[in-house]
Amino acid sequence: MDIDLRIGGRGVPATGGATFERRHPISGEVVTRAAAATVADANAAADAAAAALPVWSGLGPNERRRLLLKAADLMGSRAADFVALAAETGATGGWAGFNVMLASSMLREAASLTTQVVGEVIPSDKPGCYALAIRQPAGVVLGIAPWNAPVILGTRAVATPLACGNTVVLKASEICPATHTLIGTVLEEAGLPPGTINVVTNAPADAQAIVTALIAHPAVRRVNFTGSTRVGRIVAEIAGRHLKPVLLELGGKAPLVVLDDADLDAAVNATAFGAYMNQGQICMSTERVIVDERVADVFVGKLKQKAQGLPTGDPREGNVVLGSLVGAEAVQHVGALADDAAAKGATMVLSPAVSHGTVMSAAIVDRVTPAMRLYSEESFGPIVAIVRVKDDEEAVRAANDTEYGLASSVFSQNINRAMAVASKIQAGICHINGPTVADEAQMPFGGMKASGYGRFGGRAGIAEFTDLRWITIETGTPHYPF
Repeated sequence: MDIDLRIGGRGVPATGGATFERRHPISGEVVTRAAAATVADANAAADAAAAALPVWSGLGPNERRRLLLKAADLMGSRAADFVALAAETGATGGWAGFNVMLASSMLREAASLTTQVVGEVIPSDKPGCYALAIRQPAGVVLGIAPWNAPVILGTRAVATPLACGNTVVLKASEICPATHTLIGTVLEEAGLPPGTINVVTNAPADAQAIVTALIAHPAVRRVNFTGSTRVGRIVAEIAGRHLKPVLLELGGKAPLVVLDDADLDAAVNATAFGAYMNQGQICMSTERVIVDERVADVFVGKLKQKAQGLPTGDPREGNVVLGSLVGAEAVQHVGALADDAAAKGATMVLSPAVSHGTVMSAAIVDRVTPAMRLYSEESFGPIVAIVRVKDDEEAVRAANDTEYGLASSVFSQNINRAMAVASKIQAGICHINGPTVADEAQMPFGGMKASGYGRFGGRAGIAEFTDLRWITIETGTPHYPF
């Protein structure tokens, strides 16, 4: 499939006609051939978004709502096309279908926000003065989305900004350029004015130059980035130099805490879902299970039985739970973490087994300690670390013993006890008796510490993508001291 840039409502080749290829992680066949944007192309996309801003921001909120709702319906109708593009990442069809469902919901939630961009009247000490706090579109918003939940995160990068009256440039992932471009196409087909959404694809080697140019562009007033903490720091540094606010949703090392009174079957099911959905390639994936030693043996036995029964294989050949990782480097990384843990005394309950080159079975590593890389490094693969603790206090210490702070979970049949533990976990999200992997379009989604800052979702997103202004109206005769 050949993909052009989307600039000003049109598909255009990159300057000079350069392209790059994305290959299927298992077969190596070319799945997508996409335009490799230059810095000039990136600037053209931002220029197009700036030119479209007066038209889009000038539309009434109900018209923006109508167009976003139409886009949500169109996205749902194109589900088969999005699922076919899962070949870019090697994802399963089930994961791709879920992506479309939640992304459509995000567009509907964004549509509902168009009439919630509200302000207030603030009492003033000046007689006859009305003081207003109003929110208005920030301008052009740059969204930088990753590959692992491509439809969800690509849509999230643009939906609320559009609802608030901004225009957008979506910097597509080099791993799923066709998927991210299709998001832009759907929004254009819904009737958004030309230039309201623009999609830039680039070769991997050009990523930093393209991102630097887009952040530096005078029209770009907000940046949102979802991806690794390493790259997030770079994006934040560039944005900081230009004094542009940035919303960062970064890496994670999500703990799932199992207290000694937990429903172990429920905790096992949540762990398996959170650790192995999309091969563990989710920012919220359950990376560590912190389990009370009094129930640890039973829990680990049940989890092993569950994990051994998960269908694994090439997602193109049947309905599997564990399909392909995104590439050989990901496989090597998970394998290295497992080897390091084994060499330092961990118990390999289930060792990672590789087939088809990039398909990896579910892995469980017990008795993981801080000396092991698996304890602290994000694996982003189908491997879960079991950390045994003596009591609730030690469980909280272990849960917080990480640079990350995105998602977390606590399992206990005593809700007061679970709430006490949850309140002490340093994470932007905590679920009691639920998996670490969860998302709803209307929820304030985001992390703490090295997992980033700012919030996507619902009304919290409005504050991220608007400017709050103070405006006064003098109705009397002001008094001046001279």
